[in-house]
Amino acid sequence: MSLSAIRTWPSSARASAAETMPTPGAEAVYGSPLPVLAPVSMLEAIQTSPLVVDALGLESLADATLARVVIDAPPGTLERRYALAHGLRALAPGGELIALARKDRGGPRLAGELQSFGCTVAEAAKRHHRICRCSRPTAPLGLKAAIAAGGMQRLPALGLWSQPGVFSWNRIDPGSAVLIAQPWRPAGVGADLGCGLGVLSRTVLAAPTVTEVTLIDIDRRAVEAARLNVGDARARFIQHDLRRPPRRPADLDFVVMNPPFHDGGSQDRSLGHAFVDTAVAMLKVGGVLRMVANVALPYESILAARFAEVDQLAQVGGYKLFEARK
Repeated sequence: MSLSAIRTWPSSARASAAETMPTPGAEAVYGSPLPVLAPVSMLEAIQTSPLVVDALGLESLADATLARVVIDAPPGTLERRYALAHGLRALAPGGELIALARKDRGGPRLAGELQSFGCTVAEAAKRHHRICRCSRPTAPLGLKAAIAAGGMQRLPALGLWSQPGVFSWNRIDPGSAVLIAQPWRPAGVGADLGCGLGVLSRTVLAAPTVTEVTLIDIDRRAVEAARLNVGDARARFIQHDLRRPPRRPADLDFVVMNPPFHDGGSQDRSLGHAFVDTAVAMLKVGGVLRMVANVALPYESILAARFAEVDQLAQVGGYKLFEARK
């Protein structure tokens, strides 16, 4: 089966974004801020979050063009400073930046970080958030350094490309390590769900019997990093929310995954269940799912209800490895 019709993420996110550059005076939004905290038209503003499928990359916005930027700031320091720096870079002189974050997810640091860029900040607190407003200074400070620290980068210790904000961005996730360590010789056409940096697909593609693998992740940064890390003509790449209607291959021989169980920082077991349901829908009869999960997560019942055969192959370091056949 050929997956050539499946939409793939462009080889250069920046080049693709340049074709749809915003007009001067436009507004941009990063994430989904609560309207009561930061009013913004989600229909008219340019969405730039890497977790929104088909959003325009924040880094692709032209310098000094936007009238207003609203940033629902991420919790990680490097990721947050990267978003703030790009927001300031894209603002026209005197343009307004609104940044907000929960008090337990970096909110208390926002004002200081914006001040370090040379901004004069007005700060307020509401609904467990810190909300900061400022105008773009004439000559912002330290933007290039923050963008470099939070941007796509090659990590010599891992030999991988990655970016702060991607799942397990600067280490191999221990669950993935368990899956990688177990002998397996997949064959045919498959998919890597929630591919992250592409470490599982690199292992899968080491088998010459594999003819094609589609890597899927909701995070645009992960898809771009996986493209750089995998470097195999048999690989295809898709940015997609697997909880949404299909933008995915079908009739697959195998699926491999280390499903997430957090959404927006909160534990959400239904997310992993959605991954299992997607794997079932993608596999042909007789197709195989290999997945790793934390031992505390009860996947046994959902796997048994959806697959003809289920085996636990290993339990190592707090993780369990399953193989299930449709």
